[in-house]
Amino acid sequence: MSPAVSRGAARPLASQGAHPALPVRHRRLTVLSGPSGVGKSTVVAHLRTVHPDVWLSVSATTRKPRPGERDGVQYFFVDDDEFDKLIANGDLLEWAAFAGHRYGTPRKPVLDKLAAGEPVLLEIDLQGARLVRKSMPEAHLVFLAPPSWDELVRRLTGRGTESAEVIEERLAAARVELDAESEFDATLVNTSVEDVARELLALMEIA
Repeated sequence: MSPAVSRGAARPLASQGAHPALPVRHRRLTVLSGPSGVGKSTVVAHLRTVHPDVWLSVSATTRKPRPGERDGVQYFFVDDDEFDKLIANGDLLEWAAFAGHRYGTPRKPVLDKLAAGEPVLLEIDLQGARLVRKSMPEAHLVFLAPPSWDELVRRLTGRGTESAEVIEERLAAARVELDAESEFDATLVNTSVEDVARELLALMEIA
């Protein structure tokens, strides 16, 4: 994998600690994507801890809730008929199938938040990011890359919760996702959750 670098004009990184509210004129849709195991959810969770006014879209899914998950918090849990209606009515900004289930981003909440001047963040896969690019070309797409291929393999195989077959499928998908890096507006290398969260916030502040 070629070294990943930050692309696009980013402001100097913000200092550590709480961040001031984002100026309304700078608020736009930011999409964070990258291969499985790269740490997208961890980065987003940290960013929202230090900057809670960043709104994270909640996806709809046809899979069943896992223990501890609540409807409207981790996901909106819907059945297949409801998901079909969301697609037919154009109510999803993007959607994709994964591991036998479907996932999608409700369109209206995203547009409402943007219209109100609130910073909006989507954490989605490569297929979803491509669909957002088509429907909202003004969105800012950010690719989260691992420090190296070996480190990504270590993260994916170190979970110890999946079969060798599933791990190989994830690694194959990761190779495809890494090859798509050039489609994004900027790349951040996840060597430090805190540093990447600050860099992501700085990219969100670009006018």
